[in-house]
Amino acid sequence: MTQIRLRNSKSRKEEDFTPIDPQNVRIYLCGPTVYDRAHLGNARPVVVIDMLYRLLRHVYGTDHVTYVRNFTDVDDKINATALARKETGAEGTLEDLIRQRTEETIGWYHADMDALGALRPDHEPRATDYIGAMIAMIEDLITKGHAYAKEGHVLFRVRSYQAYGALSGRSVDDMIAGARVEVAPFKEDPMDFVLWKPSDAGLPGWDSPWGKGRPGWHIECSAMSYELLGASFDIHAGGIDLQFPHHENEIAQSCCAHPEAGFARYWLHNEMLQVEGKKMSKSLGNFFTVRDLLDQGIPGEVIRFVFLQTHYAKPMDWTAEKATQAGATLRKWYKIAAQGVDNASKPYVAVISALANDLNTAEAIAQCHQLAHADDVSTLRATLQFLGLMGTDIPAWAATPDVDLSALADKLAALRATAMETKDFAPVDALKSALVAAGVEVRMSKAGVELVPGSGFDAAKLEGL
Repeated sequence: MTQIRLRNSKSRKEEDFTPIDPQNVRIYLCGPTVYDRAHLGNARPVVVIDMLYRLLRHVYGTDHVTYVRNFTDVDDKINATALARKETGAEGTLEDLIRQRTEETIGWYHADMDALGALRPDHEPRATDYIGAMIAMIEDLITKGHAYAKEGHVLFRVRSYQAYGALSGRSVDDMIAGARVEVAPFKEDPMDFVLWKPSDAGLPGWDSPWGKGRPGWHIECSAMSYELLGASFDIHAGGIDLQFPHHENEIAQSCCAHPEAGFARYWLHNEMLQVEGKKMSKSLGNFFTVRDLLDQGIPGEVIRFVFLQTHYAKPMDWTAEKATQAGATLRKWYKIAAQGVDNASKPYVAVISALANDLNTAEAIAQCHQLAHADDVSTLRATLQFLGLMGTDIPAWAATPDVDLSALADKLAALRATAMETKDFAPVDALKSALVAAGVEVRMSKAGVELVPGSGFDAAKLEGL
Protein backbone atom coordinates (compact mmCIF):
# COMPACT_ATOMS: atom_id res chain seq x y z
CA MET A 1 0.00 0.00 0.00
CA THR A 2 1.21 3.51 -0.86
CA GLN A 3 2.43 5.41 2.20
CA ILE A 4 1.04 8.93 2.28
CA ARG A 5 2.94 11.70 4.05
CA LEU A 6 1.34 14.99 5.06
CA ARG A 7 2.61 18.15 6.69
CA ASN A 8 0.60 18.32 9.89
CA SER A 9 -0.03 21.93 10.95
CA LYS A 10 -0.57 20.62 14.47
CA SER A 11 3.00 19.29 14.83
CA ARG A 12 4.51 21.56 12.14
CA LYS A 13 6.19 18.44 10.75
CA GLU A 14 5.73 16.15 7.79
CA GLU A 15 4.38 12.85 9.09
CA ASP A 16 3.36 9.44 7.81
CA PHE A 17 -0.41 9.38 7.54
CA THR A 18 -1.89 6.56 9.60
CA PRO A 19 -5.70 6.55 9.73
CA ILE A 20 -7.58 5.72 12.90
CA ASP A 21 -9.58 3.15 10.93
CA PRO A 22 -8.31 2.22 7.44
CA GLN A 23 -11.83 1.02 6.66
CA ASN A 24 -13.22 4.53 7.24
CA VAL A 25 -10.76 7.35 6.62
CA ARG A 26 -12.46 10.61 7.64
CA ILE A 27 -11.94 14.19 6.42
CA TYR A 28 -13.62 17.45 7.38
CA LEU A 29 -13.24 20.65 5.35
CA CYS A 30 -14.68 23.96 6.49
CA GLY A 31 -17.11 24.93 3.75
CA PRO A 32 -18.54 28.26 2.62
CA THR A 33 -20.88 30.71 4.24
CA VAL A 34 -23.54 30.76 1.55
CA TYR A 35 -24.36 34.44 1.11
CA ASP A 36 -22.82 35.03 -2.34
CA ARG A 37 -20.72 33.54 -5.15
CA ALA A 38 -17.49 31.75 -4.23
CA HIS A 39 -14.44 33.85 -5.07
CA LEU A 40 -11.27 32.32 -6.43
CA GLY A 41 -9.65 32.07 -3.00
CA ASN A 42 -12.64 30.06 -1.72
CA ALA A 43 -12.01 27.50 -4.45
CA ARG A 44 -8.42 26.71 -3.55
CA PRO A 45 -9.09 24.57 -0.44
CA VAL A 46 -11.82 22.75 -2.38
CA VAL A 47 -9.39 21.74 -5.13
CA VAL A 48 -6.64 20.86 -2.63
CA ILE A 49 -8.88 18.59 -0.56
CA ASP A 50 -10.52 17.15 -3.65
CA MET A 51 -7.06 16.00 -4.70
CA LEU A 52 -6.46 14.50 -1.26
CA TYR A 53 -9.89 12.83 -1.37
CA ARG A 54 -9.06 11.25 -4.73
CA LEU A 55 -5.70 10.04 -3.43
CA LEU A 56 -7.19 8.51 -0.28
CA ARG A 57 -9.89 6.75 -2.30
CA HIS A 58 -7.17 5.39 -4.61
CA VAL A 59 -5.10 4.07 -1.70
CA TYR A 60 -7.78 2.89 0.76
CA GLY A 61 -10.70 2.19 -1.59
CA THR A 62 -13.61 4.27 -2.84
CA ASP A 63 -15.97 3.00 -0.14
CA HIS A 64 -13.54 3.54 2.72
CA VAL A 65 -13.25 7.33 2.77
CA THR A 66 -15.80 9.75 4.25
CA TYR A 67 -15.51 13.40 3.27
CA VAL A 68 -17.60 16.09 4.97
CA ARG A 69 -17.80 19.73 3.84
CA ASN A 70 -20.35 21.94 5.57
CA PHE A 71 -22.51 24.86 4.54
CA THR A 72 -22.85 27.75 6.99
CA ASP A 73 -26.39 28.87 6.24
CA VAL A 74 -27.00 31.06 9.30
CA ASP A 75 -25.08 34.34 9.14
CA ASP A 76 -25.54 38.10 9.42
CA LYS A 77 -24.77 38.64 5.71
CA ILE A 78 -27.41 36.09 4.70
CA ASN A 79 -29.91 37.80 7.00
CA ALA A 80 -29.06 41.21 5.53
CA THR A 81 -29.66 40.00 1.97
CA ALA A 82 -33.00 38.46 2.94
CA LEU A 83 -34.07 41.62 4.79
CA ALA A 84 -33.18 43.74 1.76
CA ARG A 85 -35.32 41.51 -0.46
CA LYS A 86 -38.20 41.72 1.99
CA GLU A 87 -37.97 45.52 2.05
CA THR A 88 -38.23 45.60 -1.76
CA GLY A 89 -41.51 43.66 -1.59
CA ALA A 90 -40.43 40.03 -1.98
CA GLU A 91 -43.14 37.60 -0.89
CA GLY A 92 -42.73 35.20 2.02
CA THR A 93 -41.52 35.31 5.60
CA LEU A 94 -37.98 36.30 6.47
CA GLU A 95 -37.20 32.61 7.10
CA ASP A 96 -38.57 31.79 3.62
CA LEU A 97 -36.39 34.45 2.00
CA ILE A 98 -33.32 33.27 3.90
CA ARG A 99 -33.95 29.70 2.73
CA GLN A 100 -34.41 30.91 -0.85
CA ARG A 101 -31.11 32.80 -0.70
CA THR A 102 -29.16 29.88 0.74
CA GLU A 103 -30.70 27.42 -1.75
CA GLU A 104 -29.76 29.75 -4.59
CA THR A 105 -26.21 30.23 -3.34
CA ILE A 106 -25.64 26.53 -2.68
CA GLY A 107 -26.78 25.86 -6.25
CA TRP A 108 -24.24 28.37 -7.54
CA TYR A 109 -21.52 26.85 -5.38
CA HIS A 110 -22.20 23.33 -6.63
CA ALA A 111 -22.19 24.46 -10.26
CA ASP A 112 -18.91 26.35 -9.86
CA MET A 113 -17.10 23.60 -7.94
CA ASP A 114 -18.39 20.97 -10.38
CA ALA A 115 -16.88 23.04 -13.18
CA LEU A 116 -13.51 22.81 -11.41
CA GLY A 117 -13.72 19.01 -11.44
CA ALA A 118 -14.25 18.72 -7.67
CA LEU A 119 -16.06 15.58 -6.55
CA ARG A 120 -19.06 16.14 -4.29
CA PRO A 121 -18.34 15.26 -0.63
CA ASP A 122 -20.08 12.30 0.99
CA HIS A 123 -21.91 14.66 3.34
CA GLU A 124 -22.71 18.38 2.99
CA PRO A 125 -24.41 19.29 6.28
CA ARG A 126 -26.18 22.63 6.70
CA ALA A 127 -25.69 24.35 10.02
CA THR A 128 -29.42 24.98 10.42
CA ASP A 129 -30.08 21.22 10.38
CA TYR A 130 -27.82 20.70 13.41
CA ILE A 131 -29.02 23.37 15.84
CA GLY A 132 -30.15 20.69 18.32
CA ALA A 133 -26.70 19.09 18.31
CA MET A 134 -25.09 22.52 18.89
CA ILE A 135 -27.37 23.28 21.84
CA ALA A 136 -26.59 19.86 23.35
CA MET A 137 -22.83 20.44 23.03
CA ILE A 138 -23.12 23.92 24.57
CA GLU A 139 -25.12 22.56 27.53
CA ASP A 140 -22.45 19.92 28.08
CA LEU A 141 -19.68 22.55 28.03
CA ILE A 142 -21.55 24.61 30.64
CA THR A 143 -21.99 21.54 32.85
CA LYS A 144 -18.25 20.81 32.65
CA GLY A 145 -17.35 24.41 33.55
CA HIS A 146 -15.93 25.31 30.14
CA ALA A 147 -18.73 27.74 29.24
CA TYR A 148 -21.07 30.17 30.98
CA ALA A 149 -24.33 31.94 30.21
CA LYS A 150 -24.81 35.66 30.69
CA GLU A 151 -27.29 38.19 29.31
CA GLY A 152 -28.70 35.76 26.76
CA HIS A 153 -25.23 34.85 25.52
CA VAL A 154 -23.20 31.71 26.13
CA LEU A 155 -19.43 32.06 26.01
CA PHE A 156 -16.58 29.59 25.99
CA ARG A 157 -14.16 30.04 28.88
CA VAL A 158 -10.87 30.03 26.94
CA ARG A 159 -8.56 29.80 29.97
CA SER A 160 -10.30 26.57 31.01
CA TYR A 161 -8.53 24.82 28.13
CA GLN A 162 -4.80 24.83 28.85
CA ALA A 163 -3.73 23.82 25.34
CA TYR A 164 -5.46 26.80 23.71
CA GLY A 165 -3.19 28.34 21.08
CA ALA A 166 -1.17 25.19 20.36
CA LEU A 167 -2.32 24.96 16.74
CA SER A 168 -1.48 28.55 15.85
CA GLY A 169 1.54 28.72 18.17
CA ARG A 170 0.28 31.64 20.27
CA SER A 171 -0.28 32.11 23.98
CA VAL A 172 -3.56 33.56 25.22
CA ASP A 173 -1.84 36.65 26.62
CA ASP A 174 0.03 37.25 23.36
CA MET A 175 -3.23 36.95 21.44
CA ILE A 176 -4.90 39.55 23.64
CA ALA A 177 -1.94 41.90 23.27
CA GLY A 178 -1.60 41.48 19.51
CA ALA A 179 -5.16 41.18 18.29
CA ARG A 180 -8.33 43.19 18.26
CA VAL A 181 -10.52 41.34 20.73
CA GLU A 182 -14.20 42.09 21.12
CA VAL A 183 -14.76 43.58 24.56
CA ALA A 184 -18.24 43.08 26.01
CA PRO A 185 -19.68 43.52 29.51
CA PHE A 186 -20.93 39.93 29.57
CA LYS A 187 -17.43 38.47 29.08
CA GLU A 188 -15.37 37.13 32.00
CA ASP A 189 -12.23 37.38 29.86
CA PRO A 190 -11.58 39.34 26.63
CA MET A 191 -10.57 36.11 24.84
CA ASP A 192 -13.80 34.24 25.62
CA PHE A 193 -15.79 33.66 22.46
CA VAL A 194 -19.49 33.28 21.70
CA LEU A 195 -21.17 29.89 21.51
CA TRP A 196 -24.71 31.26 21.45
CA LYS A 197 -26.10 34.76 20.97
CA PRO A 198 -29.59 36.22 21.25
CA SER A 199 -31.65 37.06 18.17
CA ASP A 200 -33.56 40.31 17.84
CA ALA A 201 -37.30 40.10 17.22
CA GLY A 202 -36.80 40.74 13.51
CA LEU A 203 -34.10 38.09 13.00
CA PRO A 204 -34.33 34.31 12.72
CA GLY A 205 -33.62 32.31 15.84
CA TRP A 206 -34.19 29.06 17.67
CA ASP A 207 -35.51 28.35 21.15
CA SER A 208 -32.84 27.38 23.64
CA PRO A 209 -32.29 27.23 27.42
CA TRP A 210 -30.84 30.77 27.12
CA GLY A 211 -33.70 32.25 25.10
CA LYS A 212 -34.34 32.66 21.41
CA GLY A 213 -31.03 32.93 19.59
CA ARG A 214 -28.58 31.41 17.14
CA PRO A 215 -25.23 29.66 17.35
CA GLY A 216 -21.78 31.19 17.08
CA TRP A 217 -19.78 30.23 14.00
CA HIS A 218 -17.20 28.02 15.73
CA ILE A 219 -19.62 25.67 17.50
CA GLU A 220 -21.25 24.80 14.17
CA CYS A 221 -18.25 22.88 12.80
CA SER A 222 -17.58 21.17 16.14
CA ALA A 223 -21.14 19.86 16.32
CA MET A 224 -21.41 18.80 12.68
CA SER A 225 -18.05 17.03 12.60
CA TYR A 226 -18.95 15.16 15.81
CA GLU A 227 -22.31 14.04 14.46
CA LEU A 228 -20.94 12.84 11.12
CA LEU A 229 -17.36 11.76 11.85
CA GLY A 230 -17.24 11.11 15.60
CA ALA A 231 -15.25 12.62 18.47
CA SER A 232 -11.97 11.63 16.78
CA PHE A 233 -11.33 11.68 13.04
CA ASP A 234 -8.34 11.80 10.73
CA ILE A 235 -7.98 15.08 8.86
CA HIS A 236 -9.34 18.60 9.32
CA ALA A 237 -8.57 21.09 6.55
CA GLY A 238 -9.11 24.67 5.51
CA GLY A 239 -7.38 27.86 4.46
CA ILE A 240 -4.58 29.25 6.61
CA ASP A 241 -6.83 32.23 7.37
CA LEU A 242 -9.06 29.88 9.41
CA GLN A 243 -6.26 28.55 11.62
CA PHE A 244 -6.95 31.30 14.16
CA PRO A 245 -9.41 31.82 15.61
CA HIS A 246 -11.82 29.38 13.93
CA HIS A 247 -9.81 26.16 14.06
CA GLU A 248 -8.25 27.04 17.40
CA ASN A 249 -11.74 27.50 18.84
CA GLU A 250 -13.02 24.29 17.28
CA ILE A 251 -10.25 22.34 19.01
CA ALA A 252 -10.93 23.94 22.37
CA GLN A 253 -14.68 23.27 22.24
CA SER A 254 -14.40 19.74 20.91
CA CYS A 255 -11.60 18.59 23.20
CA CYS A 256 -13.40 20.00 26.26
CA ALA A 257 -16.69 18.40 25.23
CA HIS A 258 -14.98 15.06 24.53
CA PRO A 259 -11.79 14.95 26.63
CA GLU A 260 -11.41 11.24 26.00
CA ALA A 261 -11.00 11.87 22.25
CA GLY A 262 -8.48 13.79 20.17
CA PHE A 263 -10.69 15.60 17.66
CA ALA A 264 -8.66 15.86 14.39
CA ARG A 265 -5.29 14.08 14.27
CA TYR A 266 -3.92 15.85 11.18
CA TRP A 267 -4.47 19.47 10.18
CA LEU A 268 -3.91 20.71 6.63
CA HIS A 269 -3.88 24.41 5.83
CA ASN A 270 -3.49 25.80 2.34
CA GLU A 271 -1.82 29.17 1.85
CA MET A 272 -3.52 32.24 0.44
CA LEU A 273 -4.13 33.23 -3.16
CA GLN A 274 -2.84 36.28 -5.00
CA VAL A 275 -3.74 37.80 -8.36
CA GLU A 276 -0.93 39.02 -10.60
CA GLY A 277 1.36 39.19 -7.56
CA LYS A 278 -1.01 41.17 -5.34
CA LYS A 279 -3.47 40.27 -2.62
CA MET A 280 -6.94 39.83 -4.09
CA SER A 281 -9.19 42.67 -2.94
CA LYS A 282 -12.09 44.72 -4.22
CA SER A 283 -10.17 47.94 -3.56
CA LEU A 284 -7.44 46.87 -6.02
CA GLY A 285 -9.98 45.86 -8.63
CA ASN A 286 -8.57 42.32 -8.84
CA PHE A 287 -11.34 40.55 -6.93
CA PHE A 288 -13.30 38.02 -8.94
CA THR A 289 -15.37 34.91 -8.46
CA VAL A 290 -14.99 31.50 -10.04
CA ARG A 291 -18.09 32.28 -12.10
CA ASP A 292 -16.47 35.50 -13.38
CA LEU A 293 -13.63 33.43 -14.88
CA LEU A 294 -15.97 30.79 -16.29
CA ASP A 295 -18.11 33.49 -17.91
CA GLN A 296 -14.97 35.01 -19.44
CA GLY A 297 -14.46 31.71 -21.24
CA ILE A 298 -11.73 30.31 -19.00
CA PRO A 299 -12.61 26.60 -18.64
CA GLY A 300 -12.83 24.96 -15.22
CA GLU A 301 -10.09 22.49 -16.19
CA VAL A 302 -7.76 25.41 -16.85
CA ILE A 303 -8.51 26.99 -13.47
CA ARG A 304 -7.88 23.65 -11.75
CA PHE A 305 -4.63 23.14 -13.68
CA VAL A 306 -3.33 26.54 -12.56
CA PHE A 307 -4.17 25.64 -8.95
CA LEU A 308 -2.36 22.30 -9.17
CA GLN A 309 0.83 23.92 -10.44
CA THR A 310 1.54 25.33 -6.96
CA HIS A 311 1.98 23.28 -3.78
CA TYR A 312 -0.91 23.88 -1.39
CA ALA A 313 1.40 25.09 1.41
CA LYS A 314 2.78 27.91 -0.74
CA PRO A 315 1.04 31.16 -1.74
CA MET A 316 -0.51 30.80 -5.18
CA ASP A 317 -0.42 33.54 -7.79
CA TRP A 318 -3.18 33.56 -10.40
CA THR A 319 -2.10 35.24 -13.64
CA ALA A 320 -3.65 35.53 -17.07
CA GLU A 321 -0.43 34.18 -18.59
CA LYS A 322 -0.63 31.03 -16.46
CA ALA A 323 -4.19 30.47 -17.59
CA THR A 324 -3.23 30.84 -21.26
CA GLN A 325 -0.30 28.44 -20.91
CA ALA A 326 -2.45 25.96 -18.98
CA GLY A 327 -5.05 25.94 -21.74
CA ALA A 328 -2.41 25.32 -24.40
CA THR A 329 -0.85 22.48 -22.40
CA LEU A 330 -4.18 20.80 -21.74
CA ARG A 331 -5.13 20.91 -25.40
CA LYS A 332 -1.86 19.12 -26.30
CA TRP A 333 -2.46 16.51 -23.61
CA TYR A 334 -6.08 15.97 -24.63
CA LYS A 335 -5.01 15.41 -28.24
CA ILE A 336 -2.73 12.60 -27.06
CA ALA A 337 -5.14 11.21 -24.46
CA ALA A 338 -7.98 11.07 -27.02
CA GLN A 339 -6.24 8.06 -28.55
CA GLY A 340 -6.45 6.15 -25.27
CA VAL A 341 -9.23 3.95 -23.95
CA ASP A 342 -11.18 4.50 -20.74
CA ASN A 343 -10.42 2.09 -17.88
CA ALA A 344 -7.61 0.53 -19.90
CA SER A 345 -4.94 1.72 -17.51
CA LYS A 346 -4.30 3.08 -14.00
CA PRO A 347 -2.93 6.53 -13.10
CA TYR A 348 0.79 6.96 -13.67
CA VAL A 349 2.63 5.57 -10.64
CA ALA A 350 5.02 8.56 -10.54
CA VAL A 351 2.02 10.89 -10.21
CA ILE A 352 0.63 8.84 -7.33
CA SER A 353 4.06 8.96 -5.64
CA ALA A 354 4.22 12.74 -6.04
CA LEU A 355 0.77 13.19 -4.49
CA ALA A 356 1.61 10.78 -1.66
CA ASN A 357 4.51 13.11 -0.83
CA ASP A 358 2.45 15.80 0.92
CA LEU A 359 0.19 16.38 -2.08
CA ASN A 360 2.98 17.59 -4.31
CA THR A 361 0.71 18.56 -7.18
CA ALA A 362 3.45 20.61 -8.85
CA GLU A 363 5.55 17.46 -9.18
CA ALA A 364 2.50 15.54 -10.38
CA ILE A 365 2.07 18.07 -13.20
CA ALA A 366 5.78 17.77 -14.04
CA GLN A 367 5.34 14.00 -14.28
CA CYS A 368 2.41 14.51 -16.64
CA HIS A 369 4.68 16.49 -18.95
CA GLN A 370 7.05 13.50 -18.98
CA LEU A 371 4.18 11.10 -19.55
CA ALA A 372 2.89 13.15 -22.50
CA HIS A 373 6.23 12.52 -24.27
CA ALA A 374 5.93 8.77 -23.74
CA ASP A 375 3.92 6.40 -25.90
CA ASP A 376 1.38 5.27 -23.27
CA VAL A 377 -1.74 7.20 -24.23
CA SER A 378 -4.10 5.19 -22.00
CA THR A 379 -2.00 5.92 -18.92
CA LEU A 380 -2.04 9.64 -19.74
CA ARG A 381 -5.80 9.48 -20.16
CA ALA A 382 -6.25 7.65 -16.83
CA THR A 383 -3.91 10.09 -15.08
CA LEU A 384 -5.71 13.20 -16.35
CA GLN A 385 -9.01 11.69 -15.24
CA PHE A 386 -7.56 10.88 -11.82
CA LEU A 387 -6.30 14.45 -11.44
CA GLY A 388 -9.77 15.78 -12.23
CA LEU A 389 -8.50 17.45 -15.41
CA MET A 390 -10.57 15.34 -17.77
CA GLY A 391 -13.84 13.40 -17.80
CA THR A 392 -14.75 10.48 -20.01
CA ASP A 393 -14.65 12.76 -23.05
CA ILE A 394 -12.38 15.55 -24.25
CA PRO A 395 -13.93 18.88 -23.13
CA ALA A 396 -15.76 20.64 -25.95
CA TRP A 397 -13.64 23.77 -25.51
CA ALA A 398 -10.49 21.77 -26.26
CA ALA A 399 -11.77 19.91 -29.30
CA THR A 400 -9.80 20.85 -32.41
CA PRO A 401 -12.06 21.87 -35.30
CA ASP A 402 -11.56 19.96 -38.55
CA VAL A 403 -10.05 22.79 -40.58
CA ASP A 404 -7.01 23.02 -42.85
CA LEU A 405 -4.80 25.95 -41.87
CA SER A 406 -1.74 24.81 -43.84
CA ALA A 407 -2.08 27.54 -46.49
CA LEU A 408 -2.12 30.26 -43.84
CA ALA A 409 0.82 28.60 -42.07
CA ASP A 410 2.78 28.62 -45.35
CA LYS A 411 1.84 32.28 -45.93
CA LEU A 412 3.00 33.28 -42.43
CA ALA A 413 6.24 31.31 -42.88
CA ALA A 414 6.91 33.09 -46.19
CA LEU A 415 6.24 36.52 -44.66
CA ARG A 416 8.59 35.68 -41.81
CA ALA A 417 11.35 34.59 -44.24
CA THR A 418 10.99 37.87 -46.15
CA ALA A 419 11.00 39.86 -42.92
CA MET A 420 14.25 38.23 -41.84
CA GLU A 421 15.86 39.84 -44.92
CA THR A 422 14.04 43.20 -45.00
CA LYS A 423 13.79 43.61 -41.21
CA ASP A 424 10.22 44.76 -41.74
CA PHE A 425 8.10 42.52 -39.48
CA ALA A 426 4.89 44.57 -39.77
CA PRO A 427 3.24 42.12 -42.27
CA VAL A 428 4.14 39.20 -39.99
CA ASP A 429 2.70 40.90 -36.93
CA ALA A 430 -0.45 41.90 -38.81
CA LEU A 431 -1.21 38.35 -39.99
CA LYS A 432 -0.33 36.87 -36.61
CA SER A 433 -2.67 39.32 -34.85
CA ALA A 434 -5.50 38.45 -37.25
CA LEU A 435 -4.98 34.73 -36.64
CA VAL A 436 -4.98 35.17 -32.85
CA ALA A 437 -8.15 37.28 -33.10
CA ALA A 438 -9.77 34.34 -34.91
CA GLY A 439 -8.89 32.01 -32.03
CA VAL A 440 -5.87 30.40 -33.70
CA GLU A 441 -2.80 29.46 -31.67
CA VAL A 442 0.32 30.55 -33.55
CA ARG A 443 3.41 28.49 -32.81
CA MET A 444 6.56 29.76 -34.51
CA SER A 445 9.94 28.07 -34.15
CA LYS A 446 13.06 27.32 -36.17
CA ALA A 447 11.33 24.20 -37.43
CA GLY A 448 8.54 26.24 -39.00
CA VAL A 449 5.08 27.62 -38.34
CA GLU A 450 2.23 25.62 -36.79
CA LEU A 451 -1.33 26.92 -36.58
CA VAL A 452 -3.76 25.22 -34.19
CA PRO A 453 -7.44 26.16 -33.70
CA GLY A 454 -7.87 27.05 -30.04
CA SER A 455 -10.74 27.89 -27.74
CA GLY A 456 -13.00 30.53 -29.29
CA PHE A 457 -11.93 29.58 -32.84
CA ASP A 458 -14.02 31.41 -35.44
CA ALA A 459 -13.43 30.32 -39.03
CA ALA A 460 -15.42 33.29 -40.34
CA LYS A 461 -12.71 35.65 -39.13
CA LEU A 462 -10.20 33.92 -41.41
CA GLU A 463 -12.00 34.98 -44.59
CA GLY A 464 -9.88 37.31 -46.66
CA LEU A 465 -6.61 36.37 -44.96
